Amino acid sequence: MNKATIATLLMLALGSVPAVRAADAAETWEKTCVKCHGADGKGETKLGKKAEVKDFTDAKYQDSFTDEKAFKAIKEGIKDGDKTKMKPAEDVNDAAIKDLIKKVRGFKK
Repeated sequence: MNKATIATLLMLALGSVPAVRAADAAETWEKTCVKCHGADGKGETKLGKKAEVKDFTDAKYQDSFTDEKAFKAIKEGIKDGDKTKMKPAEDVNDAAIKDLIKKVRGFKK
């Protein structure tokens, strides 16, 4: 193979990675987060209301936390004293957590 062919194949391969990761984030959201946060991120589910989750479509709420705080919440969970408000995400690597944060940011209106 010549250098141009190798470069083209490499670009195609790397170009497909974000699409796969976005699909993984959507799958992880559906499998792990929807039951509380809802498919639309509003938190209007039975469990979401019980846990008093915030509305991710609310721009003011979105502006109240950094990506770093969101990362920590997903990776470590959220506790309120001795009570666990959100369990840490299981089987999710750091790249997937960053993709989940992008998904959450996408709910902002």
